[in-house]
Amino acid sequence: MHTRICACVCAALFVAAFGGWSQGFAKETAGSEIEDLKKQMTLMEEQLKQLRKKVEELEAKPSATKGPEPDQGKSEDTTEQRLRELERQVQQQRAASRGILAPFNPKISLNGLFTAAAFSDKNNLNLGDHDPLVNGFNVQNVELHLQGTVDPYFQMDANLVTFIEKGETKVELEEAYGTSLALPANLQLVAGQYFTRFGRHNRQHPHQWDFADQPVILGRLFGPDGLRGPGAQLSWLAPTPFYLELIASAQQAQGGIATSFLSQAGQTVRGYTLLDRPVQKPGDLLYMPRVVTSLDVTDEVTAALGGSTLFGPNASGPNNTTIIYGTDLYVKWKPVNHSQGFPFVAWQTEYLHRDYQAGPDTINAIPASRLKDYGLYSQLTYGFVYRWVAGFRVDYADSAGGAAAVPFLTTLAQRDLVGERWRLSPNITFYPSEFSKFRLQYNLDVAASRGREAIHGVFLQAEFNIGEHGAHSF
Repeated sequence: MHTRICACVCAALFVAAFGGWSQGFAKETAGSEIEDLKKQMTLMEEQLKQLRKKVEELEAKPSATKGPEPDQGKSEDTTEQRLRELERQVQQQRAASRGILAPFNPKISLNGLFTAAAFSDKNNLNLGDHDPLVNGFNVQNVELHLQGTVDPYFQMDANLVTFIEKGETKVELEEAYGTSLALPANLQLVAGQYFTRFGRHNRQHPHQWDFADQPVILGRLFGPDGLRGPGAQLSWLAPTPFYLELIASAQQAQGGIATSFLSQAGQTVRGYTLLDRPVQKPGDLLYMPRVVTSLDVTDEVTAALGGSTLFGPNASGPNNTTIIYGTDLYVKWKPVNHSQGFPFVAWQTEYLHRDYQAGPDTINAIPASRLKDYGLYSQLTYGFVYRWVAGFRVDYADSAGGAAAVPFLTTLAQRDLVGERWRLSPNITFYPSEFSKFRLQYNLDVAASRGREAIHGVFLQAEFNIGEHGAHSF
């Protein structure tokens, strides 16, 4: 009994010490926390020594030969109740301490996206870095995601990605950004490297896609890896009875992740060779205003509508600019009496239009021109039974202007980015759990650059997730 009492008293002392430390965790600096903890541990060790000494003295005394006292049974019952109460308090304090410390431990997850592909033409029409690109097995995307609370004011997210493109392994820092948690007036700041919040699809990671490859028009305007880059974004959630968010961002306009803008010197856009045009002033950055609203049409139908504009410099000349307009719509039906989210029907569509002020190209003697590129995708997904989702997507893209530059489209990849193209993509996906999926998809591609000859593609995709991952945006 003495030993058990001693253990419970020690546990209570530990809880008291740990509870006092955890309450001050968010207020003290890292150095002061360590010093306080050392002092508390020293005090606890001294108290434990004194308790052990008292227990040893009690155990050394001879036991009484007399019979039990009349109130001994009652006393033992009271002691047992106190012990149970102490144990309950210890469990509560442990749970509370886990709750306090958990936000400061990052969520870590690893996602792998793998696909077996078969194309009717080895020179297929897939454009994205994370699309299935070759016959046989493809490593589309392996992503390490970390998310954690920095302090009471900021959260940080990071995505490290590797994939294999035609036998070559590539590693990239896809995203690494901080998000404010405590700005007033419904404001939120994002700063770092992140996907531009243009439309719905561009900001999604490959494992979030409803199809095995990215839409055609996004590949044409934003390049093979989507539009992203270092910058800052400020958003405001309006105090309206329905959801209304206004977003403004400024980002770097250079590199392969800014295809329609400064991009990379020596690359081409529709036959125009790009110059080395560095960022020299605020006007050389990429700017985006966006507005998005969402409302419940009925108890079972939700709709979200957005509009975006991108404008910034392009490298086809020293003062040339690009403007991209886009609108997006998402509608989802889910019955009130659903089971774990099924059944459901979701419709998503986006339309994009690019106005590219090109040239003149002095290298190839091509006169200046206004290049127009436009297109849309529209997809429907139907969760017809628990864990099973069927989908169908239509892609369309076309272009105008730049006729004088057409002879300078010397490679097949360049020609595929110009002219009319249609693609039809049915698929079916099975989700054994939220941590895995298997998808079968068929593509029928028809492009003017290929003489309108149909190119077929079949994909069997597998995805696996481990670790804790945050909820995806609606």
